[in-house]
Amino acid sequence: MTFPFQPERLDVAAFAQSKASLSERDPLSIYERLAQEAIGPTPDIAVDWSVHGEQRSAVDGVVRPALHLRARAVLPLACQRCMGEVRVPLEVDRHIVFAQGEDSAAALDDASEDDVLALTSELDVRDLVEDELLLALPLVPRHEVCPGPVKLSAQDADFDAAGQEQPHPFAGLAALKTGKPH
Repeated sequence: MTFPFQPERLDVAAFAQSKASLSERDPLSIYERLAQEAIGPTPDIAVDWSVHGEQRSAVDGVVRPALHLRARAVLPLACQRCMGEVRVPLEVDRHIVFAQGEDSAAALDDASEDDVLALTSELDVRDLVEDELLLALPLVPRHEVCPGPVKLSAQDADFDAAGQEQPHPFAGLAALKTGKPH
């Protein structure tokens, strides 16, 4: 008997044992934390993901339930040079091994090339996809070459001239001291 797996409540062990697969194309709006990183309206942006269950040997040689997760999206972010929009492709391709309990997962994670999480009977795959895409965000998004001139100064060209036109705030006191009108 086959039963469909739900991405909201995925039984990882059963999914991995049956070597099942799931894939979706979701609107960015359902990934609230990821959508907050985008600038401007994002109604046409989608997050594509797929997950495949497998049994994978961990660093300690024990075969454990695992997921092969792939996700991709193109996010409009603020270029940190010109502050304009830059479309940044995000891609995730990870193997995630599951261990019994948080302590076992933490110990294996330190030594493993794969990500290691504690085994759960109700994993929300979309939360996992969102977490992985957030980790894939660049620290400093920017264009290779900005489309327009980049402003490299915080001052305007006439900033210095404007400062010279105003009298010094203590000029009136100096005039009182010398007895000359300012």
